[in-house]
Amino acid sequence: MIQRVYEQAQQSLTLTQVIVATDDQRIYDTVAGFGGAVVMTAPDHQNGTGRCAEVLAKTDQAPDVIINIQGDEPFIQPDQIDTLAGLFSNEKCSIGTLIKKSEDMELLQRPSIIKATVDKDLRALYFSRSVIPFRRNPDLTTTYYKHIGIYGYRAEVLREIVKLPPSPLELTESLEQLRWLENGYTIYTALTDHESIAVDVPEDVERVRSLI
Repeated sequence: MIQRVYEQAQQSLTLTQVIVATDDQRIYDTVAGFGGAVVMTAPDHQNGTGRCAEVLAKTDQAPDVIINIQGDEPFIQPDQIDTLAGLFSNEKCSIGTLIKKSEDMELLQRPSIIKATVDKDLRALYFSRSVIPFRRNPDLTTTYYKHIGIYGYRAEVLREIVKLPPSPLELTESLEQLRWLENGYTIYTALTDHESIAVDVPEDVERVRSLI
């Protein structure tokens, strides 16, 4: 799976370098075995954002923007990465991510599927494991967005957000992006049409195998 994600990322037209950041020797050895670039990071990071920041700190020539691609997204598409990177052509964008419209209520009701609400300019208002927004009037047509777990950060903002302490909403939902929102950072989003199937729980492995 990690090799598939790595090779998909390498096809991006905007990434200048792809590096796997891990604290697991098995992943390190696997990536080194297929000739990929890999960095061993500290074992106490709670998420990929912290690992990205550590790799950034070890980099002599820091990039302007860092894209954080989860290693459990075997269906990530190169053009999704490029779409996310395109958000940073807007100088106001310091953090970006992707969302996808969804009408599958059975899927949306799963806590492992993160939902997002956005404003008219596609800036994130909130992320949740619950279905949001709550449709009080069943006769209304409501647009639901599934969050795709890929982030981009400007280098200086990445250095800032990893220093923030855990926030109440983050701890409640166990979603790191809520820490950024609670501290006043704006998260820009872009729409993607590609379905993303992350391996979050054991049954996801069989779903991915059947699709591949």
